[in-house]
Amino acid sequence: MKSPRKLLMAAPLLFLLPFHALASPAYDDQPARHSNGHSCVGCVLVVSVIEQLAQVHNSTVQASMERLCSYLPEKLLLKTTCYLVVDMFGPDIITLLSMDKNADVVCHTLEFCKQDPGQPLCHLYPLPKETWKFTLEKARQIVKKSPTLKYSRSDSNICSLPFLAKICEMIKSAIKNSVPFKDVDSDKYSVFPTLRGYHWRGRDCNDSNGMAYPGRRPDNWDIHQDSNCNGIWGVDPKDGIPYEKKFCEGSQPRGIILLGDSAGAHFHISPEWITASQMSLKSFVNLPTAITDELNWPQLSGITGFLNSTSGITEDSIYLRLRKRNRCNHRDYQNISKNGASSQNLEKFIESLSRNQLLDHPAIVIYAMIGNDVCNGKSDSVPKMTTPEKLYSKVMQTLKYLNSHLPNGSHVILYGLPDGTFLWDNLHNKYHPLGQLNKDVTYAHFYSFLNCLQVSPCQGWMSSNETLRTLTSQRAEQLSNTLKKIATRKKFTNFNLFYMDFDFQGIIKEWQKRGGQPWQLIEPVDGFHPNEVASLLLADVFWKKVQLQWPQVLGKENPFNSQIEKVFGEQGGH
Repeated sequence: MKSPRKLLMAAPLLFLLPFHALASPAYDDQPARHSNGHSCVGCVLVVSVIEQLAQVHNSTVQASMERLCSYLPEKLLLKTTCYLVVDMFGPDIITLLSMDKNADVVCHTLEFCKQDPGQPLCHLYPLPKETWKFTLEKARQIVKKSPTLKYSRSDSNICSLPFLAKICEMIKSAIKNSVPFKDVDSDKYSVFPTLRGYHWRGRDCNDSNGMAYPGRRPDNWDIHQDSNCNGIWGVDPKDGIPYEKKFCEGSQPRGIILLGDSAGAHFHISPEWITASQMSLKSFVNLPTAITDELNWPQLSGITGFLNSTSGITEDSIYLRLRKRNRCNHRDYQNISKNGASSQNLEKFIESLSRNQLLDHPAIVIYAMIGNDVCNGKSDSVPKMTTPEKLYSKVMQTLKYLNSHLPNGSHVILYGLPDGTFLWDNLHNKYHPLGQLNKDVTYAHFYSFLNCLQVSPCQGWMSSNETLRTLTSQRAEQLSNTLKKIATRKKFTNFNLFYMDFDFQGIIKEWQKRGGQPWQLIEPVDGFHPNEVASLLLADVFWKKVQLQWPQVLGKENPFNSQIEKVFGEQGGH
Protein backbone atom coordinates (compact mmCIF):
# COMPACT_ATOMS: atom_id res chain seq x y z
CA MET A 1 0.00 0.00 0.00
CA LYS A 2 1.30 3.45 -0.91
CA SER A 3 2.15 5.82 1.87
CA PRO A 4 -0.72 8.30 2.49
CA ARG A 5 1.95 10.99 2.69
CA LYS A 6 3.23 10.00 -0.72
CA LEU A 7 -0.25 10.07 -2.19
CA LEU A 8 -0.84 13.54 -0.79
CA MET A 9 1.99 14.81 -2.97
CA ALA A 10 -0.61 14.94 -5.72
CA ALA A 11 -3.34 16.48 -3.58
CA PRO A 12 -2.90 19.95 -5.07
CA LEU A 13 -3.82 18.42 -8.36
CA LEU A 14 -7.42 18.04 -7.26
CA PHE A 15 -8.21 21.71 -7.17
CA LEU A 16 -5.78 22.15 -10.04
CA LEU A 17 -7.77 19.74 -12.18
CA PRO A 18 -8.96 22.70 -14.23
CA PHE A 19 -5.43 23.52 -15.24
CA HIS A 20 -3.97 20.18 -16.19
CA ALA A 21 -5.74 16.95 -15.29
CA LEU A 22 -9.01 17.81 -17.01
CA ALA A 23 -7.40 19.83 -19.76
CA SER A 24 -4.82 17.17 -20.50
CA PRO A 25 -7.09 15.00 -22.66
CA ALA A 26 -6.54 17.80 -25.13
CA TYR A 27 -2.99 16.68 -25.45
CA ASP A 28 -3.08 12.93 -24.93
CA ASP A 29 -1.21 12.46 -28.17
CA GLN A 30 1.10 15.37 -27.41
CA PRO A 31 2.98 14.38 -24.23
CA ALA A 32 4.84 17.18 -22.50
CA ARG A 33 8.63 17.20 -22.64
CA HIS A 34 8.52 17.62 -18.88
CA SER A 35 6.50 14.73 -17.50
CA ASN A 36 5.40 17.14 -14.78
CA GLY A 37 4.55 20.04 -17.13
CA HIS A 38 0.94 20.38 -16.08
CA SER A 39 1.86 19.89 -12.42
CA CYS A 40 4.37 22.71 -12.75
CA VAL A 41 1.77 25.06 -14.22
CA GLY A 42 -0.69 24.13 -11.49
CA CYS A 43 1.83 24.64 -8.70
CA VAL A 44 2.93 28.04 -10.01
CA LEU A 45 -0.68 29.18 -10.34
CA VAL A 46 -1.65 28.15 -6.81
CA VAL A 47 1.49 29.48 -5.12
CA SER A 48 0.99 32.76 -7.03
CA VAL A 49 -2.58 33.01 -5.74
CA ILE A 50 -1.44 32.30 -2.16
CA GLU A 51 1.26 34.96 -2.39
CA GLN A 52 -1.09 37.52 -3.91
CA LEU A 53 -3.88 36.83 -1.40
CA ALA A 54 -1.41 37.63 1.38
CA GLN A 55 -0.49 40.85 -0.42
CA VAL A 56 -4.09 41.93 -1.11
CA HIS A 57 -5.25 41.29 2.44
CA ASN A 58 -1.98 42.33 4.09
CA SER A 59 -1.94 38.99 5.87
CA THR A 60 0.48 36.17 6.55
CA VAL A 61 1.01 33.38 4.05
CA GLN A 62 -0.57 30.98 6.54
CA ALA A 63 -3.69 33.14 6.69
CA SER A 64 -3.87 33.43 2.90
CA MET A 65 -3.70 29.65 2.48
CA GLU A 66 -6.48 29.21 5.01
CA ARG A 67 -8.44 31.95 3.24
CA LEU A 68 -8.10 30.14 -0.09
CA CYS A 69 -9.30 26.87 1.43
CA SER A 70 -12.24 28.62 3.10
CA TYR A 71 -13.34 29.92 -0.29
CA LEU A 72 -13.49 26.45 -1.83
CA PRO A 73 -16.77 24.49 -1.66
CA GLU A 74 -16.99 21.15 0.11
CA LYS A 75 -18.48 19.56 -3.02
CA LEU A 76 -16.09 17.05 -4.61
CA LEU A 77 -14.18 17.32 -1.30
CA LEU A 78 -12.38 20.40 -2.61
CA LYS A 79 -12.23 22.15 0.76
CA THR A 80 -11.11 19.01 2.60
CA THR A 81 -8.37 18.33 0.08
CA CYS A 82 -7.20 21.93 0.22
CA TYR A 83 -6.71 21.73 3.98
CA LEU A 84 -4.78 18.47 3.56
CA VAL A 85 -2.54 20.20 1.03
CA VAL A 86 -1.95 23.11 3.39
CA ASP A 87 -1.07 20.69 6.16
CA MET A 88 1.42 18.94 3.87
CA PHE A 89 3.05 21.77 1.94
CA GLY A 90 2.11 24.83 3.98
CA PRO A 91 5.23 25.00 6.19
CA ASP A 92 7.59 24.87 3.18
CA ILE A 93 5.56 27.42 1.20
CA ILE A 94 5.45 29.75 4.20
CA THR A 95 9.20 29.45 4.71
CA LEU A 96 10.08 30.05 1.06
CA LEU A 97 7.66 32.92 0.46
CA SER A 98 8.82 34.62 3.66
CA MET A 99 12.34 34.52 2.19
CA ASP A 100 11.00 36.42 -0.86
CA LYS A 101 11.20 33.42 -3.16
CA ASN A 102 8.66 33.66 -5.97
CA ALA A 103 6.30 30.95 -7.22
CA ASP A 104 8.80 29.66 -9.79
CA VAL A 105 11.46 29.14 -7.11
CA VAL A 106 8.96 27.58 -4.69
CA CYS A 107 7.69 25.07 -7.26
CA HIS A 108 11.19 24.11 -8.46
CA THR A 109 12.29 23.71 -4.86
CA LEU A 110 9.32 21.48 -4.07
CA GLU A 111 10.03 19.60 -7.33
CA PHE A 112 6.68 20.19 -8.99
CA CYS A 113 8.76 21.94 -11.65
CA LYS A 114 12.01 20.45 -12.93
CA GLN A 115 14.64 21.60 -15.39
CA ASP A 116 15.63 18.62 -17.49
CA PRO A 117 19.33 18.31 -18.35
CA GLY A 118 20.24 20.33 -21.43
CA GLN A 119 16.80 21.98 -21.53
CA PRO A 120 15.93 25.64 -20.92
CA LEU A 121 14.68 26.81 -17.55
CA CYS A 122 10.90 27.29 -17.58
CA HIS A 123 9.71 30.22 -15.49
CA LEU A 124 6.67 32.51 -15.42
CA TYR A 125 8.09 35.42 -13.43
CA PRO A 126 11.25 37.46 -14.04
CA LEU A 127 14.35 35.57 -12.92
CA PRO A 128 15.87 36.53 -9.54
CA LYS A 129 18.77 38.98 -9.53
CA GLU A 130 21.11 36.30 -8.23
CA THR A 131 21.86 33.40 -10.59
CA TRP A 132 19.11 30.80 -10.80
CA LYS A 133 21.42 27.98 -9.72
CA PHE A 134 22.46 29.90 -6.61
CA THR A 135 18.86 30.90 -5.78
CA LEU A 136 17.53 27.37 -6.15
CA GLU A 137 20.35 25.83 -4.14
CA LYS A 138 19.77 28.35 -1.39
CA ALA A 139 16.04 27.55 -1.35
CA ARG A 140 16.72 23.83 -1.22
CA GLN A 141 19.02 24.28 1.74
CA ILE A 142 16.19 26.02 3.55
CA VAL A 143 13.79 23.10 3.16
CA LYS A 144 16.25 20.21 2.80
CA LYS A 145 15.01 18.52 5.96
CA SER A 146 11.39 18.81 4.90
CA PRO A 147 9.54 15.46 4.78
CA THR A 148 7.68 16.58 1.64
CA LEU A 149 10.79 16.15 -0.50
CA LYS A 150 11.18 12.47 0.34
CA TYR A 151 8.40 11.44 -1.97
CA SER A 152 8.19 11.52 -5.76
CA ARG A 153 5.71 13.80 -7.48
CA SER A 154 5.56 11.69 -10.63
CA ASP A 155 4.34 8.32 -9.42
CA SER A 156 1.58 9.45 -7.09
CA ASN A 157 -2.00 9.79 -8.17
CA ILE A 158 -4.66 11.92 -6.53
CA CYS A 159 -7.26 9.38 -7.61
CA SER A 160 -5.56 6.72 -5.48
CA LEU A 161 -6.86 8.45 -2.37
CA PRO A 162 -9.82 6.29 -1.25
CA PHE A 163 -12.14 9.23 -0.60
CA LEU A 164 -11.55 10.63 -4.09
CA ALA A 165 -11.52 7.41 -6.11
CA LYS A 166 -15.25 7.43 -6.89
CA ILE A 167 -15.25 11.07 -7.97
CA CYS A 168 -12.27 10.49 -10.24
CA GLU A 169 -13.84 7.39 -11.75
CA MET A 170 -17.02 9.27 -12.67
CA ILE A 171 -15.08 12.10 -14.33
CA LYS A 172 -12.74 9.71 -16.17
CA SER A 173 -15.67 7.64 -17.44
CA ALA A 174 -17.51 10.71 -18.75
CA ILE A 175 -14.39 11.99 -20.49
CA LYS A 176 -13.52 8.62 -22.02
CA ASN A 177 -16.97 7.67 -23.28
CA SER A 178 -18.42 11.13 -24.04
CA VAL A 179 -21.87 9.88 -23.02
CA PRO A 180 -23.77 10.62 -19.82
CA PHE A 181 -22.36 8.91 -16.73
CA LYS A 182 -25.88 8.75 -15.27
CA ASP A 183 -28.16 7.23 -17.90
CA VAL A 184 -30.50 4.56 -16.54
CA ASP A 185 -32.04 3.53 -19.87
CA SER A 186 -28.79 3.81 -21.91
CA ASP A 187 -30.32 6.04 -24.59
CA LYS A 188 -27.41 8.54 -24.32
CA TYR A 189 -29.62 11.13 -22.58
CA SER A 190 -29.74 11.96 -18.89
CA VAL A 191 -31.66 13.79 -16.17
CA PHE A 192 -28.33 14.79 -14.57
CA PRO A 193 -26.69 18.04 -15.78
CA THR A 194 -22.95 17.37 -15.71
CA LEU A 195 -20.73 14.34 -16.43
CA ARG A 196 -21.89 14.59 -20.07
CA GLY A 197 -25.53 14.95 -19.01
CA TYR A 198 -28.05 17.55 -20.19
CA HIS A 199 -25.53 20.40 -20.24
CA TRP A 200 -24.26 18.55 -23.32
CA ARG A 201 -27.43 17.12 -24.87
CA GLY A 202 -31.15 17.58 -24.32
CA ARG A 203 -32.53 16.47 -20.98
CA ASP A 204 -34.20 13.07 -20.96
CA CYS A 205 -37.88 13.18 -20.04
CA ASN A 206 -38.10 9.52 -19.07
CA ASP A 207 -34.85 7.90 -17.98
CA SER A 208 -36.52 4.52 -17.53
CA ASN A 209 -37.65 4.29 -21.15
CA GLY A 210 -34.94 4.00 -23.82
CA MET A 211 -37.47 4.87 -26.53
CA ALA A 212 -38.21 8.31 -25.05
CA TYR A 213 -35.50 10.89 -25.79
CA PRO A 214 -35.04 14.29 -27.47
CA GLY A 215 -35.06 14.42 -31.27
CA ARG A 216 -37.14 11.37 -32.11
CA ARG A 217 -40.30 11.41 -34.19
CA PRO A 218 -43.34 11.21 -31.89
CA ASP A 219 -44.66 7.77 -31.03
CA ASN A 220 -48.34 7.67 -32.03
CA TRP A 221 -48.35 11.49 -31.92
CA ASP A 222 -47.52 11.36 -28.20
CA ILE A 223 -51.15 10.92 -27.25
CA HIS A 224 -50.38 9.34 -23.88
CA GLN A 225 -46.83 10.44 -23.09
CA ASP A 226 -44.02 12.65 -24.36
CA SER A 227 -41.73 10.39 -26.40
CA ASN A 228 -39.45 13.12 -27.81
CA CYS A 229 -39.10 15.28 -24.70
CA ASN A 230 -40.21 18.49 -26.41
CA GLY A 231 -42.92 18.96 -23.81
CA ILE A 232 -45.76 18.68 -26.34
CA TRP A 233 -48.11 15.73 -25.77
CA GLY A 234 -51.68 14.74 -25.07
CA VAL A 235 -54.91 15.52 -26.94
CA ASP A 236 -56.72 18.82 -27.40
CA PRO A 237 -60.06 18.26 -25.61
CA LYS A 238 -61.78 20.71 -27.97
CA ASP A 239 -61.33 18.66 -31.13
CA GLY A 240 -59.65 15.40 -30.09
CA ILE A 241 -56.54 16.09 -32.21
CA PRO A 242 -53.20 15.21 -30.59
CA TYR A 243 -51.22 18.37 -29.80
CA GLU A 244 -48.05 16.96 -31.39
CA LYS A 245 -49.96 16.38 -34.66
CA LYS A 246 -51.71 19.75 -34.53
CA PHE A 247 -48.63 21.84 -33.70
CA CYS A 248 -45.68 19.92 -35.17
CA GLU A 249 -46.80 17.89 -38.19
CA GLY A 250 -45.25 19.35 -41.32
CA SER A 251 -43.26 21.94 -39.36
CA GLN A 252 -39.98 20.26 -40.32
CA PRO A 253 -38.51 19.74 -36.81
CA ARG A 254 -34.74 19.29 -36.66
CA GLY A 255 -31.99 19.08 -34.10
CA ILE A 256 -28.61 20.75 -33.84
CA ILE A 257 -25.49 18.63 -33.36
CA LEU A 258 -21.97 19.97 -32.91
CA LEU A 259 -18.89 17.89 -33.63
CA GLY A 260 -16.30 20.11 -32.02
CA ASP A 261 -13.27 20.71 -29.85
CA SER A 262 -12.77 22.70 -26.64
CA ALA A 263 -13.85 25.92 -28.37
CA GLY A 264 -17.18 24.37 -29.32
CA ALA A 265 -17.61 22.96 -25.82
CA HIS A 266 -16.85 26.49 -24.51
CA PHE A 267 -13.74 25.82 -22.43
CA HIS A 268 -13.57 28.44 -19.69
CA ILE A 269 -11.48 28.97 -16.57
CA SER A 270 -12.96 31.77 -14.48
CA PRO A 271 -10.49 34.63 -13.89
CA GLU A 272 -11.87 34.87 -10.35
CA TRP A 273 -10.29 31.50 -9.57
CA ILE A 274 -6.78 32.91 -9.95
CA THR A 275 -7.23 36.65 -9.33
CA ALA A 276 -6.56 37.37 -5.66
CA SER A 277 -8.07 40.87 -5.73
CA GLN A 278 -11.43 39.48 -6.98
CA MET A 279 -11.56 36.32 -4.90
CA SER A 280 -14.38 35.78 -2.40
CA LEU A 281 -16.64 33.09 -0.99
CA LYS A 282 -18.72 33.30 -4.18
CA SER A 283 -15.79 32.82 -6.57
CA PHE A 284 -15.67 29.02 -6.50
CA VAL A 285 -19.37 28.18 -6.24
CA ASN A 286 -19.41 26.88 -9.80
CA LEU A 287 -16.04 25.07 -9.64
CA PRO A 288 -17.54 21.60 -8.94
CA THR A 289 -19.85 21.99 -11.93
CA ALA A 290 -16.94 23.08 -14.09
CA ILE A 291 -14.78 20.14 -13.01
CA THR A 292 -17.52 17.60 -13.74
CA ASP A 293 -18.01 19.25 -17.14
CA GLU A 294 -14.29 18.97 -17.95
CA LEU A 295 -13.91 22.76 -17.52
CA ASN A 296 -16.35 23.28 -20.36
CA TRP A 297 -19.61 25.24 -20.32
CA PRO A 298 -21.66 23.78 -23.23
CA GLN A 299 -24.83 25.10 -21.59
CA LEU A 300 -23.57 28.61 -22.44
CA SER A 301 -21.93 27.85 -25.80
CA GLY A 302 -22.73 29.62 -29.02
CA ILE A 303 -24.05 26.51 -30.77
CA THR A 304 -25.89 24.41 -28.17
CA GLY A 305 -26.20 26.79 -25.21
CA PHE A 306 -29.65 26.87 -23.60
CA LEU A 307 -29.08 29.15 -20.61
CA ASN A 308 -29.30 32.93 -20.79
CA SER A 309 -25.93 34.48 -21.54
CA THR A 310 -23.86 35.72 -18.60
CA SER A 311 -21.94 38.08 -20.90
CA GLY A 312 -24.54 40.82 -21.19
CA ILE A 313 -25.04 40.58 -24.95
CA THR A 314 -28.45 39.75 -26.39
CA GLU A 315 -27.47 37.24 -29.09
CA ASP A 316 -28.76 33.70 -28.64
CA SER A 317 -27.14 30.36 -29.41
CA ILE A 318 -27.99 28.54 -32.63
CA TYR A 319 -30.03 26.01 -30.64
CA LEU A 320 -32.14 28.71 -28.97
CA ARG A 321 -32.74 30.35 -32.35
CA LEU A 322 -33.88 27.02 -33.81
CA ARG A 323 -36.16 26.53 -30.81
CA LYS A 324 -37.59 30.03 -31.22
CA ARG A 325 -38.15 29.33 -34.94
CA ASN A 326 -39.95 26.09 -34.16
CA ARG A 327 -40.79 25.19 -30.58
CA CYS A 328 -41.18 21.57 -31.66
CA ASN A 329 -37.33 21.56 -31.65
CA HIS A 330 -37.29 21.91 -27.85
CA ARG A 331 -34.36 20.04 -26.22
CA ASP A 332 -33.05 18.68 -29.53
CA TYR A 333 -29.37 19.57 -29.18
CA GLN A 334 -26.15 17.57 -28.83
CA ASN A 335 -22.72 18.97 -28.11
CA ILE A 336 -20.38 16.18 -29.17
CA SER A 337 -17.22 18.13 -28.41
CA LYS A 338 -14.06 17.22 -26.57
CA ASN A 339 -10.99 19.02 -25.33
CA GLY A 340 -8.25 18.31 -27.83
CA ALA A 341 -10.54 16.99 -30.53
CA SER A 342 -9.33 17.17 -34.13
CA SER A 343 -10.08 15.61 -37.48
CA GLN A 344 -7.56 12.91 -36.56
CA ASN A 345 -9.18 11.68 -33.33
CA LEU A 346 -12.90 12.39 -33.84
CA GLU A 347 -13.43 8.71 -34.67
CA LYS A 348 -12.68 7.90 -31.02
CA PHE A 349 -15.86 9.58 -29.80
CA ILE A 350 -18.18 10.19 -32.76
CA GLU A 351 -20.13 7.07 -31.78
CA SER A 352 -21.42 9.01 -28.78
CA LEU A 353 -23.63 10.88 -31.28
CA SER A 354 -27.26 9.83 -30.96
CA ARG A 355 -29.41 9.71 -34.12
CA ASN A 356 -31.59 6.92 -35.46
CA GLN A 357 -32.19 7.11 -39.20
CA LEU A 358 -35.62 5.50 -38.98
CA LEU A 359 -36.98 6.94 -35.74
CA ASP A 360 -35.51 10.43 -35.44
CA HIS A 361 -35.90 13.84 -37.02
CA PRO A 362 -33.21 15.18 -39.39
CA ALA A 363 -30.39 17.20 -37.88
CA ILE A 364 -28.11 20.11 -38.66
CA VAL A 365 -24.57 18.93 -37.95
CA ILE A 366 -21.80 21.50 -37.56
CA TYR A 367 -18.30 20.12 -37.96
CA ALA A 368 -16.04 22.60 -36.16
CA MET A 369 -12.55 21.25 -35.52
CA ILE A 370 -11.14 24.76 -35.57
CA GLY A 371 -7.78 24.46 -33.85
CA ASN A 372 -6.13 21.19 -32.97
CA ASP A 373 -5.23 20.17 -36.51
CA VAL A 374 -2.65 22.98 -36.44
CA CYS A 375 -2.28 23.47 -32.70
CA ASN A 376 0.00 21.41 -30.49
CA GLY A 377 2.46 22.03 -27.68
CA LYS A 378 5.58 20.81 -29.43
CA SER A 379 8.54 23.17 -29.82
CA ASP A 380 8.83 21.93 -33.40
CA SER A 381 5.09 22.16 -34.01
CA VAL A 382 4.85 22.36 -37.82
CA PRO A 383 5.69 18.66 -38.52
CA LYS A 384 3.00 17.67 -36.00
CA MET A 385 0.26 19.61 -37.83
CA THR A 386 -2.35 17.74 -39.85
CA THR A 387 -1.61 17.78 -43.56
CA PRO A 388 -4.33 18.53 -46.15
CA GLU A 389 -4.10 14.88 -47.30
CA LYS A 390 -4.65 13.51 -43.79
CA LEU A 391 -7.48 15.98 -43.18
CA TYR A 392 -9.19 14.94 -46.42
CA SER A 393 -9.00 11.27 -45.49
CA LYS A 394 -10.38 11.70 -41.96
CA VAL A 395 -13.12 14.16 -42.90
CA MET A 396 -14.35 11.82 -45.63
CA GLN A 397 -14.39 9.02 -43.05
CA THR A 398 -16.47 11.22 -40.75
CA LEU A 399 -18.90 12.19 -43.50
CA LYS A 400 -19.42 8.55 -44.49
CA TYR A 401 -20.18 7.75 -40.85
CA LEU A 402 -22.70 10.60 -40.70
CA ASN A 403 -24.33 9.47 -43.93
CA SER A 404 -24.94 6.06 -42.40
CA HIS A 405 -26.41 7.49 -39.19
CA LEU A 406 -28.26 10.73 -39.98
CA PRO A 407 -31.91 10.67 -41.05
CA ASN A 408 -32.58 11.72 -44.63
CA GLY A 409 -33.02 15.47 -45.06
CA SER A 410 -30.21 16.40 -42.67
CA HIS A 411 -27.57 19.06 -43.33
CA VAL A 412 -23.85 19.14 -42.53
CA ILE A 413 -21.82 22.34 -42.40
CA LEU A 414 -18.02 22.22 -42.37
CA TYR A 415 -16.45 25.12 -40.46
CA GLY A 416 -13.07 26.40 -41.62
CA LEU A 417 -10.13 27.19 -39.34
CA PRO A 418 -9.43 30.73 -38.09
CA ASP A 419 -6.31 32.80 -38.57
CA GLY A 420 -5.04 32.70 -34.99
CA THR A 421 -2.42 35.42 -35.40
CA PHE A 422 -4.88 37.75 -33.65
CA LEU A 423 -3.95 36.05 -30.36
CA TRP A 424 -0.38 37.31 -30.22
CA ASP A 425 -1.19 40.56 -32.00
CA ASN A 426 -3.86 41.56 -29.48
CA LEU A 427 -2.66 39.99 -26.23
CA HIS A 428 1.13 39.70 -26.05
CA ASN A 429 1.73 43.06 -24.33
CA LYS A 430 -1.30 42.91 -22.03
CA TYR A 431 -1.15 41.65 -18.46
CA HIS A 432 -2.34 38.15 -17.71
CA PRO A 433 -4.72 37.88 -14.69
CA LEU A 434 -1.77 36.59 -12.62
CA GLY A 435 0.26 39.66 -13.57
CA GLN A 436 -2.32 42.38 -13.09
CA LEU A 437 -1.66 42.96 -9.39
CA ASN A 438 2.07 43.57 -9.67
CA LYS A 439 2.35 44.28 -13.41
CA ASP A 440 4.87 41.44 -13.82
CA VAL A 441 3.30 38.80 -16.10
CA THR A 442 2.17 39.59 -19.63
CA TYR A 443 0.62 37.12 -22.05
CA ALA A 444 4.01 36.98 -23.77
CA HIS A 445 5.48 35.69 -20.49
CA PHE A 446 2.57 33.29 -19.99
CA TYR A 447 2.81 31.90 -23.53
CA SER A 448 6.58 31.47 -23.18
CA PHE A 449 6.13 29.56 -19.91
CA LEU A 450 3.62 27.13 -21.45
CA ASN A 451 5.73 26.73 -24.58
CA CYS A 452 8.85 25.99 -22.54
CA LEU A 453 7.00 23.23 -20.67
CA GLN A 454 5.47 22.05 -23.98
CA VAL A 455 1.96 22.19 -22.54
CA SER A 456 0.76 25.13 -24.65
CA PRO A 457 -2.61 24.57 -26.33
CA CYS A 458 -1.14 26.14 -29.47
CA GLN A 459 2.58 26.80 -29.74
CA GLY A 460 2.12 27.84 -33.37
CA TRP A 461 0.00 30.91 -32.60
CA MET A 462 0.88 31.54 -28.94
CA SER A 463 4.47 32.34 -29.81
CA SER A 464 6.79 35.33 -30.19
CA ASN A 465 8.13 33.69 -33.36
CA GLU A 466 6.42 35.56 -36.20
CA THR A 467 7.58 33.04 -38.79
CA LEU A 468 5.99 30.20 -36.83
CA ARG A 469 2.75 32.14 -36.43
CA THR A 470 2.66 32.76 -40.18
CA LEU A 471 3.36 29.10 -41.00
CA THR A 472 0.57 28.03 -38.65
CA SER A 473 -1.90 30.37 -40.34
CA GLN A 474 -0.82 29.17 -43.76
CA ARG A 475 -1.48 25.57 -42.77
CA ALA A 476 -4.85 26.55 -41.29
CA GLU A 477 -5.75 28.19 -44.61
CA GLN A 478 -4.69 25.06 -46.52
CA LEU A 479 -6.91 22.91 -44.31
CA SER A 480 -9.84 25.31 -44.71
CA ASN A 481 -9.43 25.13 -48.49
CA THR A 482 -9.48 21.33 -48.25
CA LEU A 483 -12.77 21.45 -46.34
CA LYS A 484 -14.16 23.88 -48.92
CA LYS A 485 -13.24 21.52 -51.77
CA ILE A 486 -14.90 18.59 -50.02
CA ALA A 487 -18.10 20.59 -49.50
CA THR A 488 -18.09 21.72 -53.12
CA ARG A 489 -17.35 18.40 -54.77
CA LYS A 490 -18.83 15.66 -52.58
CA LYS A 491 -22.48 14.57 -52.43
CA PHE A 492 -24.19 12.34 -49.89
CA THR A 493 -27.57 10.66 -49.92
CA ASN A 494 -28.82 11.63 -46.46
CA PHE A 495 -27.58 15.19 -46.08
CA ASN A 496 -26.63 18.31 -47.99
CA LEU A 497 -23.07 19.50 -47.43
CA PHE A 498 -21.93 23.12 -47.01
CA TYR A 499 -18.79 25.03 -46.05
CA MET A 500 -18.47 28.20 -43.96
CA ASP A 501 -15.42 30.31 -43.16
CA PHE A 502 -14.60 30.83 -39.49
CA ASP A 503 -14.87 34.61 -39.71
CA PHE A 504 -13.20 35.78 -36.50
CA GLN A 505 -12.06 39.02 -38.15
CA GLY A 506 -15.71 39.72 -38.91
CA ILE A 507 -16.78 39.41 -35.29
CA ILE A 508 -13.82 41.55 -34.19
CA LYS A 509 -15.13 44.32 -36.45
CA GLU A 510 -18.65 43.86 -35.09
CA TRP A 511 -17.35 43.99 -31.52
CA GLN A 512 -15.36 47.13 -32.26
CA LYS A 513 -18.50 48.76 -33.67
CA ARG A 514 -20.05 48.19 -30.24
CA GLY A 515 -17.11 49.92 -28.57
CA GLY A 516 -15.23 46.76 -27.60
CA GLN A 517 -11.59 45.79 -28.03
CA PRO A 518 -10.40 42.61 -29.82
CA TRP A 519 -8.65 41.20 -26.74
CA GLN A 520 -11.99 41.17 -24.91
CA LEU A 521 -13.10 38.28 -27.15
CA ILE A 522 -10.48 35.83 -25.84
CA GLU A 523 -10.60 33.75 -22.65
CA PRO A 524 -8.43 35.73 -20.22
CA VAL A 525 -6.92 32.82 -18.26
CA ASP A 526 -5.77 30.57 -21.10
CA GLY A 527 -5.32 33.40 -23.62
CA PHE A 528 -6.43 31.09 -26.41
CA HIS A 529 -10.10 30.14 -26.63
CA PRO A 530 -12.91 32.37 -27.93
CA ASN A 531 -14.93 33.51 -24.91
CA GLU A 532 -18.69 33.53 -24.45
CA VAL A 533 -19.16 36.86 -26.23
CA ALA A 534 -17.10 35.68 -29.22
CA SER A 535 -18.99 32.38 -29.30
CA LEU A 536 -22.38 34.10 -29.43
CA LEU A 537 -21.23 36.66 -32.01
CA LEU A 538 -19.98 33.80 -34.17
CA ALA A 539 -23.39 32.14 -33.78
CA ASP A 540 -25.01 35.36 -34.97
CA VAL A 541 -22.78 35.50 -38.07
CA PHE A 542 -23.46 31.81 -38.73
CA TRP A 543 -27.22 32.21 -38.43
CA LYS A 544 -27.41 35.26 -40.69
CA LYS A 545 -25.31 33.61 -43.39
CA VAL A 546 -27.35 30.39 -43.36
CA GLN A 547 -30.60 32.36 -43.34
CA LEU A 548 -29.43 34.35 -46.37
CA GLN A 549 -27.71 31.63 -48.42
CA TRP A 550 -29.19 28.28 -47.33
CA PRO A 551 -32.54 29.01 -45.61
CA GLN A 552 -33.66 25.41 -46.20
CA VAL A 553 -31.14 24.32 -43.56
CA LEU A 554 -33.08 26.06 -40.78
CA GLY A 555 -36.56 24.85 -41.70
CA LYS A 556 -39.59 27.08 -41.73
CA GLU A 557 -41.02 29.10 -38.89
CA ASN A 558 -43.76 27.27 -37.03
CA PRO A 559 -47.02 29.28 -37.13
CA PHE A 560 -48.19 27.47 -33.99
CA ASN A 561 -45.35 28.68 -31.74
CA SER A 562 -47.57 31.07 -29.78
CA GLN A 563 -50.19 28.36 -29.26
CA ILE A 564 -47.52 25.90 -28.10
CA GLU A 565 -46.35 28.47 -25.57
CA LYS A 566 -49.91 29.16 -24.45
CA VAL A 567 -50.70 25.49 -23.85
CA PHE A 568 -47.32 24.15 -22.69
CA GLY A 569 -45.49 27.21 -21.35
CA GLU A 570 -41.76 26.49 -21.16
CA GLN A 571 -42.39 22.89 -22.29
CA GLY A 572 -40.78 21.45 -19.19
CA GLY A 573 -37.75 23.72 -19.40
CA HIS A 574 -34.24 22.49 -20.03
